Amino acid sequence: MRVLIANDDGLDAEGIQTLAQHLRKHYDVLMVAPDRNRSGASNSLTLTRPLQPLEMEKHVYRVDGTPTDCVNLALSGMIDGEVDLVVSGINHGPNLGDDVIYSGTVAAAMEARHLGQPALAVSLVGNQHFDTAAKVVIQLLKDAHTLTLPQGILLNVNVPDIPYEALKGVSVTRLGYRHKAQPPVSAQHPRGLPSYWIGALSEPYDAQEGTDFHAVEQGYVSITPIHTDMTCYDVQSTLKQWANSLVS
Repeated sequence: MRVLIANDDGLDAEGIQTLAQHLRKHYDVLMVAPDRNRSGASNSLTLTRPLQPLEMEKHVYRVDGTPTDCVNLALSGMIDGEVDLVVSGINHGPNLGDDVIYSGTVAAAMEARHLGQPALAVSLVGNQHFDTAAKVVIQLLKDAHTLTLPQGILLNVNVPDIPYEALKGVSVTRLGYRHKAQPPVSAQHPRGLPSYWIGALSEPYDAQEGTDFHAVEQGYVSITPIHTDMTCYDVQSTLKQWANSLVS
């Protein structure tokens, strides 16, 4: 099996390098990743200039674009042939709950699924035990051929930042939800221009049992199925009645 790995922390990040080191023991690996940290890039594509992938070594490419750009180029056949599966990560820090709205890591996996390839987004809820997350990926891929998911479904995997032997197991979860983000923080600009850092993430609001927040807190690997169809079917009937009243 040939595996494409991408991320949003950049090609030189410890997470993707650790993942590549482990996967190369078992699979043919293609790395295509941004040339710098693109955390929070979400599903953005670079449309205002051409992209210039740079081959750093055999099957390793640095791209001057977003995580989605990287996967789009690789799966469109522009870079180094066909692949069978995409793993995005290992992200430095969590992608839990509504983090997935902003995550470049999740977006890279979403682009892969959109282009017809099975995909995992993998995040370490911390910055220490990347080997743990890599071993979890190996374990998941061993039996990946036995899992059939509907079109548009990807798996969002979050791994506790603990030794592999300390993991309690795997839990299939739903996305939790955070309180709204902290307000922007003023930053000093040398020319006195208004400048701000985007506010930090807040603590979980919905972290009850069954959520990804709860599973990770209890020492379990969280696996959440995510789909790209954002339609809210539950309110369609109500919305149709309201819309019909507007033109009656």
